[in-house]
Amino acid sequence: MLRSALPPRVHHLQPAALTALAVALLAGLPELFGDRGRLAAVLVLQLGLVLTWVVVTGIQGFAGSLAVGAAAAVAADLVLVLPERPEVGNLLVVLGLGFLVAVLQQMFRRPREDLVASLGGSVLLLAFVAALSALLLLGRTDEGHDRALVALLAVGAALLVGHAVDLVLPRPFLAPGVPRGLVGLVLSVAAGALVAFLGRDIGGTAGTVLALVLGAALAGVTAMVALVASYVVVEATAADEAGPRPALVVRADPAFSPWALSVVQAVLPFAACAPVALALQMVL
Repeated sequence: MLRSALPPRVHHLQPAALTALAVALLAGLPELFGDRGRLAAVLVLQLGLVLTWVVVTGIQGFAGSLAVGAAAAVAADLVLVLPERPEVGNLLVVLGLGFLVAVLQQMFRRPREDLVASLGGSVLLLAFVAALSALLLLGRTDEGHDRALVALLAVGAALLVGHAVDLVLPRPFLAPGVPRGLVGLVLSVAAGALVAFLGRDIGGTAGTVLALVLGAALAGVTAMVALVASYVVVEATAADEAGPRPALVVRADPAFSPWALSVVQAVLPFAACAPVALALQMVL
């Protein structure tokens, strides 16, 4: 069984602090600077995730992986900002070209160790930065801005409640060795649904049931991805034990800053929820 070297307080309190900062950036900068502020906030999260993901997962070809991830983040934002009528389908071009570039970058590096695991980590990174770009579409209109605000608050509340509960009562465990429990997951979903319910008038959601569905759906995705992020952190910091290291983490440096781990835990749920929030905005 994996055993994380991080104490529970570091595993939960630092990501919670960064989650609050991420919500402040994504909600505050658009209020102050409009679409430019939203673009700046999304780009900060994308570049922070690129750097920390490459460090935490130990993707081989450090400089090349950083360059590919950063270029994909900028390109994904531009294809949704520059056109007068942007569509989320424009991201497929970025993902397609980014995948080809990632394959070439991994194939041409020397030595070519851990090729499959590194390529898998690079592809996941491309998906994450492209998904974050969906926040640019979510808040493009006045109504979308209000719904984006409610969605961000619901995701933030779910993350904060999940970390707080799991710090105190991470049981019954959802995965061996990972300090995440069923009680925290249930309460985080309830917190997200409550925030969406309270903000139903601001977000323009018609009806109590639809608001609860919106909040619960976003919070459910948030809770599950937060569990995945915690598992990645546990893998990266696991003490050396018998048996091979899981494939996702290639060769993470045990000396890297815990704040890098916290960035991954804080930003991944926002990346997963951005396209979900955009889809729900079109349906509800």
